Amino acid sequence: MKEYRIIDFHTHPFTATSNNICHHIEHCDMSIENTKRDLRGMGVETICGSVIGRLYGDKPYTFDDVRAVNDEALRLREAYGDFYYPGFHVHPKFVKESIAEIERFHALGFRLIGELVPYLQDWSDYSDSAFFEILEAAEAHKMVVSFHSMGEDEMDEMVKRFKNLTLVAAHPGEKSAFLRHLKRMETSENYYLDTSGTGVFRHGVLRRGIDEFGAERFIYGSDYPVCNPAGFIGAVALDFLLSEEEKEKIFYKNAQRLLKL
Repeated sequence: MKEYRIIDFHTHPFTATSNNICHHIEHCDMSIENTKRDLRGMGVETICGSVIGRLYGDKPYTFDDVRAVNDEALRLREAYGDFYYPGFHVHPKFVKESIAEIERFHALGFRLIGELVPYLQDWSDYSDSAFFEILEAAEAHKMVVSFHSMGEDEMDEMVKRFKNLTLVAAHPGEKSAFLRHLKRMETSENYYLDTSGTGVFRHGVLRRGIDEFGAERFIYGSDYPVCNPAGFIGAVALDFLLSEEEKEKIFYKNAQRLLKL
């Protein structure tokens, strides 16, 4: 297989096993060092994304939980250097604090929010007015917002409201979900889709999306360590329906442009 430059836009790195969301940890020999070794061995030059703490459970959810995983992302940046571009979390239950996090990461030179995964962090509605207040601050700071696909109507409302904000949805999904993503691309030229999770293995999915909206709107992501990056790399690199130029845009040029890497 040809070697490509690859930026993995959608990962969830970790410093401790407690924040490793792989479903089969005991069989994968995973650590900070092995993550960098294994992904670089696949051609990945940069990973992006948030730390996902195991924050669900019986204890009350507080902003300290949000701040803790954001701080861990910055510690990973220190450990990994340019290999890792940190994403951070915001939360509609903590509007002022979330806006302060936007300002903190902006001052550090980072502009990626997410991937946001509400169902793991005790919230659920992308059309929540409190969340919109946070997105207004994100828009003002020219942030890029990566978010887990959930709640079709709520995602529609968010995209209609924030056409000038760069939004990157995770997971193409099965056909009906993918077609809703394409409808949102019609609504906003700043709506993008990453390749992670379900859907990309359906033959012709990327070809259809590119035919309708161009390769510029699709970004390589794996959702590592939940998913095996090898499958997602192959889904792009070995797709004979895609041109070499389209593969390069998906693998690294689009993420490079959005994050100004």
